[in-house]
Amino acid sequence: MKALTYHGPGRRTWGDVPDPAVRDPEDAVVRVDAVTICGTDLHILKGDVPEVTDGRVLGHEAVGTVVETGPGVRTVEAGDRVLVSCISACGRCAYCRAASYGQCTGGGGWILGHLVDGCQAEYVRTPFADNSLHRLPAGVTDEDALLLADILPTSYEVGVLNGRITPGDTVVVVGAGPIGLASILTARLYSPARIIAVDLAASRLDAAKRMGADTVLTVAEATPEAVRALGPDGLGADVAIEAVGVPESFELCTRVVRPGGRVANVGVHGKPAVLHLEDLWIRDVTITTGLVDTRSTPLLLDMLAAGRLDVSGLVTHRFGLDEMQEAYDVFADAGGNGALKVALFRT
Repeated sequence: MKALTYHGPGRRTWGDVPDPAVRDPEDAVVRVDAVTICGTDLHILKGDVPEVTDGRVLGHEAVGTVVETGPGVRTVEAGDRVLVSCISACGRCAYCRAASYGQCTGGGGWILGHLVDGCQAEYVRTPFADNSLHRLPAGVTDEDALLLADILPTSYEVGVLNGRITPGDTVVVVGAGPIGLASILTARLYSPARIIAVDLAASRLDAAKRMGADTVLTVAEATPEAVRALGPDGLGADVAIEAVGVPESFELCTRVVRPGGRVANVGVHGKPAVLHLEDLWIRDVTITTGLVDTRSTPLLLDMLAAGRLDVSGLVTHRFGLDEMQEAYDVFADAGGNGALKVALFRT
């Protein structure tokens, strides 16, 4: 089969690799019908994730059709249309029993496209299929479902829920890429008084407005003083969501949050960031980090099927699977071409 493989920082190949096969009784093999590229994949290609070894098939977000299952799989079968979650869960370890699937110690967690071959390919082996695949309702399109593999549960769990957004809050989202936009979309479920989006690219700020941001600021405009002035009494935001993964964006979040506020870091960081405890120690600020657990995926899927979650507009560019290299080039130059999420489909 064809797949996108990693060969060290800055080097990727679309070419032939062996077909995946069931190795464990709990495995399933899925034909990939739609797949996307994540900002984390770009971090991998920069060398920010050293655990990814030469020759690894990348990708952890897909929709497909089950073609084979191991004898231990009970909840899906060949022919089922499924969402391939970015997180695999053994279902038995202490973390999984607490629904902290991202921290699975039984062989799961974020493994697809990281520690095992991923789904930017024609087929993918999915470990722990019972806990890691979600059957799709007939009325949900492949493209819409694709957004629930990672960015929607990540933004909802690591951004909105960790940030404890409540009605009437002022929320700042630093970074209006796919994760930041999904954070805006899911933050609106909690009726904040104001959502402020910050980004470098005008196209992404325009997208943030469409997703529901009340105020948009360029990075040059978003001085700590200017952002704090937009919060209640000029004291800053109740919640700041970091959705980029660079030191400057994290530090901005810590400087715009009000006393007693929350900073929810969602971005994937490849470099150290300064934690200004000399300012923060007295301000009762809570800072959270996290890897998505995907425990919210069934809820979000139900909302999507019921028409209560509008993800239209997040996918801006579409390709065939064999156009993977072009799709990567477009996604990597999102600021130049206005790309948000790219989607690739089996043709």
